[in-house]
Amino acid sequence: QVQLVESGGGLVQAGGSLRLSCAASERTLSSYAMGWFRQAPGKEREFVAFISWGGASTAYADSVKGRFTISRDYAKNTLYLQMNSLKPEDTAVYYCAAEWDGSSRQPGAFSSWGQGTQVTVSS
Repeated sequence: QVQLVESGGGLVQAGGSLRLSCAASERTLSSYAMGWFRQAPGKEREFVAFISWGGASTAYADSVKGRFTISRDYAKNTLYLQMNSLKPEDTAVYYCAAEWDGSSRQPGAFSSWGQGTQVTVSS
């Protein structure tokens, strides 16, 4: 499995911004489509954003569309999630994922996961 390490989470006020990073252990970004997911307490893990292996195609959950941007830096082997206009309902542990099987954008379609980074948005 690919090793993924997220960072960049923290506490921010509503309306603020954060940028999450996901560093991969190998040349993952050139090989795999990748995604960001999040899981709030008591809720199931949900899709946030997706980027194709070449970076030409992206997709977002309706709840974050227009506020979040997924991107990748091949030279740094790092995936990013820029989060703007944050809301309290964005509070969750955020995970990056790789090794997409192409079936869907549900968590089960990805086989490699990071440990997660906590994002807390205060009102």
